[in-house]
Amino acid sequence: MVAATVAAAWLLLWAAACAQQEQDFYDFKAVSLVVNVASECGFTDQHYRALQQLQRDLGPHHFNVLAFPCNQFGQQEPDSNKEIESFARRTYSVSFPMFSKIAVTGTGAHPAFKYLAQTSGKEPTWNFWKYLVAPDGKVVGAWDPTVSVEEVRPQITALVRKLILLKREDL
Repeated sequence: MVAATVAAAWLLLWAAACAQQEQDFYDFKAVSLVVNVASECGFTDQHYRALQQLQRDLGPHHFNVLAFPCNQFGQQEPDSNKEIESFARRTYSVSFPMFSKIAVTGTGAHPAFKYLAQTSGKEPTWNFWKYLVAPDGKVVGAWDPTVSVEEVRPQITALVRKLILLKREDL
């Protein structure tokens, strides 16, 4: 009887420990730089190269560039989604996610960009706007295309370091 009670207690402790370790998709945390991209913009070469270098240096476990093609500014992203992705991967060897072409401003703006614009107080006015999103989902910075990725890099690196330290504490 005592052995059965001890076994049952251990089983309950084990089940409780397992329940505490259960995760769902939203438990995974990362720093994200969300960017509206265009293939035929004067900022294309500079930004794609810098974004890919950032992804290479900091990603993919704690950081990701999230690229959203947009044709709203100067009609500089006229191709299909497949052609856009092929261009970016072939020309710049991008390894970060490339999403489908969307609108980033106006009444037809994608909900993600509506959120980014509303919470940052800054709506894209051209290609290659950059929004820095912390692991808690809050927008912590927004920059127009005249601000280089290298200028933003220290803020991204600081967030990634903070995230890594938090994950170490959880171990």
